[in-house]
Amino acid sequence: MNQANVHQEKKRLENPPQTIEFKIQRRDRLEAETRWETFEIPYRRNLNVISALMEIRKNPVTKDGTQTTPPVWDMSCLEQVCGICTMVIDGKVRQSCSALVDDLLIVSGSNAISLQPMSKFPNVRDLKVDRSKMFDHLKQVHAWIELDGTHDLGPAPAMSNEQAQERYAYSRCMTCGCCLEACPQYHDDNYIGPQAIAQAKLFNMHPTGKFTIEERLDGLMGDDGITNCGNAQNCVQVCPMSIPLTRAIYETNRDITVNALFGWLKK
Repeated sequence: MNQANVHQEKKRLENPPQTIEFKIQRRDRLEAETRWETFEIPYRRNLNVISALMEIRKNPVTKDGTQTTPPVWDMSCLEQVCGICTMVIDGKVRQSCSALVDDLLIVSGSNAISLQPMSKFPNVRDLKVDRSKMFDHLKQVHAWIELDGTHDLGPAPAMSNEQAQERYAYSRCMTCGCCLEACPQYHDDNYIGPQAIAQAKLFNMHPTGKFTIEERLDGLMGDDGITNCGNAQNCVQVCPMSIPLTRAIYETNRDITVNALFGWLKK
């Protein structure tokens, strides 16, 4: 939508709709058939999607008057930090805690909002998905720093300010799944995805993490590894934390190639 249309819609919201419709894709349990239910709630300024879902949960009656079960979804921090409330809103994957209803109405030009669960993860129920495989991918790439016991290790290794800032960008990942939902290559466990690759990059840059870099690179060289990236670059466009995912993929792929060619010299 161009700026002129946005301005027109902002003026339209000066006379906002009386009600908002939420069209929610629902499923009673894993493997059950999906269905759509539409709910209607009174319009109120400054609602986010989670606030609207909580209003629906108070009185779960569809727009046509049918009594139903309360919608199920995940939420925790409500500050776009935990990533657990991620869902597909009006066709775009994002966090429901930071998705403001007024903004969604301006973009759509209507009083209706659609909610769907992410499609790249097992759908447990309604808008709730099981993101376990994301954490399995972190295990696969050894996404942690080894510590030798719990005793005092002394001062941490020195790190330049430039390197600290670069590592901070990757450390902001909240394992929300937006990048995987948007990635056309990520499906059926055929590709580990940008999230795990970026975290491997993060820990490979750590002064202590460099000692176990080969374990992380080896974790990315399997059949589901980094070579299956199709360079669609959807991931970097939808990342809510603006993590340089495509840079991480490029630089990690380079490291894997160098290690494969010259790693034997270290042995």
